[in-house]
Amino acid sequence: MCEFGSVPGEPSLRRIGIGLSDVGRKRKSNEDAYFLDDRLGLYVVGDGMGGHAAGEVASQEAVEAVYGMVKRGISNLRNLSDPPVEEDVRAASRLMESAIQAATYMVFSMAQMDRGKTGMGTTLSALLVLGEFAITAQVGDSRIYRVRNGKVEQLTEDHTLIAWQLKQGLITPQEARKSPHRNVITRAVGNRDYVQVDTRLVKLVRGDRFLLCSDGLHGYLRESDISPIVAFGGESAVKKFIALANERGGKDNITAVIVEID
Repeated sequence: MCEFGSVPGEPSLRRIGIGLSDVGRKRKSNEDAYFLDDRLGLYVVGDGMGGHAAGEVASQEAVEAVYGMVKRGISNLRNLSDPPVEEDVRAASRLMESAIQAATYMVFSMAQMDRGKTGMGTTLSALLVLGEFAITAQVGDSRIYRVRNGKVEQLTEDHTLIAWQLKQGLITPQEARKSPHRNVITRAVGNRDYVQVDTRLVKLVRGDRFLLCSDGLHGYLRESDISPIVAFGGESAVKKFIALANERGGKDNITAVIVEID
């Protein structure tokens, strides 16, 4: 657990993050990675791919690259207050995009130098808290949810073939659940030297809870599960999420990070 920290420029709000990752019941190694730093206000989850330890390397290196880039660039940002200044929002979004691009180029370069790691990559879902707002950054199919007053909202969009087909109206939700293409990712960090990053501005409210997780967790979740588990708070909540995924099959690595705003 990281040290309890104040939201910069907004001493009435505090944030605390706690995370946990589990290998699950079927895999021999854990290719997920996560990072959290309450002082910096940065929270990241990555789900690696590539096999033969390549996925584990990709996710860990990518998460560390994002941290390094944000740590170096955050001093140039201003805290975001309500109403947010457009220029400041753009600067924060650019920093998150640049951090994930740096991770993308690093992972891609590592694979180019080691043919045994060709094709390795990772998802990345990141949350950066800046004053009264946060910026999300997304590549792949890990997710960020917000729980506010018991209501759950998925803040990120999955970059998968299934999500695209649903958006285009080509398949129904019932067909999506049975599709053999559920794990086909359309965007990843590191399988090319560039990736399109989705960013989003999110207003913070006292009592907000954010869940960042890999698909090894959200693949087993019903939306109705999320708010009651998050309500347990902190370590108890992340342990319950991990246990739930394992109870329902645990076929993949499972990672959960909860960020509490108080």
